[in-house]
Amino acid sequence: MSKIAFIGLGVMGHPMAGHLQKAGHDVTVYNRTIEKARGWQKQYGGNVAETPAEAAEKAEFVFSCVGNDHDLRHVMTSSIGAFQSLSAESIVIDHTTASADVARELYEDGKTKAIHFIDAPISGGQAGAENGQLTVMCGGDPESYAKAEPLIGCFAKSCVHMGPSGSGQLAKMINQICIAGLMQGLAEGINFGQRAGLDMDKVIEVISKGAAQSWQMDNRASTMIRGDFDFGFAVEWMRKDLSFCLDESKKNGARLPVTALVDQFYAQVEARGGRRWDTSSLINLLNRD
Repeated sequence: MSKIAFIGLGVMGHPMAGHLQKAGHDVTVYNRTIEKARGWQKQYGGNVAETPAEAAEKAEFVFSCVGNDHDLRHVMTSSIGAFQSLSAESIVIDHTTASADVARELYEDGKTKAIHFIDAPISGGQAGAENGQLTVMCGGDPESYAKAEPLIGCFAKSCVHMGPSGSGQLAKMINQICIAGLMQGLAEGINFGQRAGLDMDKVIEVISKGAAQSWQMDNRASTMIRGDFDFGFAVEWMRKDLSFCLDESKKNGARLPVTALVDQFYAQVEARGGRRWDTSSLINLLNRD
């Protein structure tokens, strides 16, 4: 049993922290809205803290899953952040999808206090978090990763060390680049078939057994056909992630023409009121003449 702090109880963090508690670990949670932390405690047991620093006291491992770079810096290095109370040799595993820059920054900040920081963004969505089937991409020192990996396994089906600090976030960027292109292609294909008068449920049933198959097709095609977008991974979150990809590409010289175009398509979805729609709502732009 390990003493663990978990910071951030959104749609992903809530079940992830629950898996750790159910596995027998001693988990203390912190959430900006304490009512959510109390709700988690009622469901799983464990302990509730009023600040990240309080949650991290005497913790061997700190997990975090918050919104963005600013939120991550706040819960780690502010006056009430976890770094204020963590002891030497403790390990921070951050599951926020953030920039590679902030991962490297916190890694270096941690080193000054002998705190080990691992950037460990996740893929798999809310269902993956609830079912313990997430994919985790990690950056940081291999020794720290080896100690954290068994705990990450409480909620992940796959966990891979990608390289030095920032490598996990870079791998997650690639994940989002691939999803953006696939989602636009799926939207165009479904729209094409609908305008051609085909039964798209039948079409998807056939082509999903061949080379066109993807997670997006298996999990989003049916809702795209019916125009249902009030669920899933929000457009505003995807735009945040794509902004990291586009910023990083300016540094490393990678060309991302399709990613940049799809990001602008998502901006149009937001302008239509779809800020919280699922990312599959790209088809909404094609369904209107």
